[in-house]
Amino acid sequence: MNSRQLILASASPRRVELLQQIQVEFKQQIADIDESVEHGELADDYVCRLSLQKARHIQQSCGKEFAVLGADTIVLVDQQILGKPADYQDAVKMLNMLSGRTHQVMTAVTLMTEKNVNTRLSISDVSFMELDSEMIESYWQTGESKDKAGAYAIQGIGGQFVTKINGSYSAIMGLPLYETRCLLQQAGFRLAGSS
Repeated sequence: MNSRQLILASASPRRVELLQQIQVEFKQQIADIDESVEHGELADDYVCRLSLQKARHIQQSCGKEFAVLGADTIVLVDQQILGKPADYQDAVKMLNMLSGRTHQVMTAVTLMTEKNVNTRLSISDVSFMELDSEMIESYWQTGESKDKAGAYAIQGIGGQFVTKINGSYSAIMGLPLYETRCLLQQAGFRLAGSS
């Protein structure tokens, strides 16, 4: 059994809820990093880099004796990375881009220990119904889209717009549970339901 303390490098309450489902003990700490996309950076490289940087940022401040889990989620449509909307206009633009189409949600998770750094990437396809301006306005008023990649939350009110998913529901929420479980088991953590 692993005696190391695990830290989740995230401000996200969704990631906290998801990690609790694995029934592993952890503490939460916010990793405040620059999330700018580098020039010419591909979406999968970007999301993997951010998950790694979040983990590294916390490990540098807390010490190498801690295992740190970092994660990042982006929405990709027309090869354009959609992060969190800056304002109302930005959210409207994003939701219009997703309306009546299929987009990708990429979530990377990184586990950094004293000896190893491992990153896994989960890619899911999400299809949306057609959204009109009234629906988008009404959804914005709920406040849900303000801090979500792609301006929607699949586990919340935004879930009603989703017509089809091909991939991992937990990854779309922000933490791919299967990949996270594999990383933690590999590092020696004991998890619920594992032999």
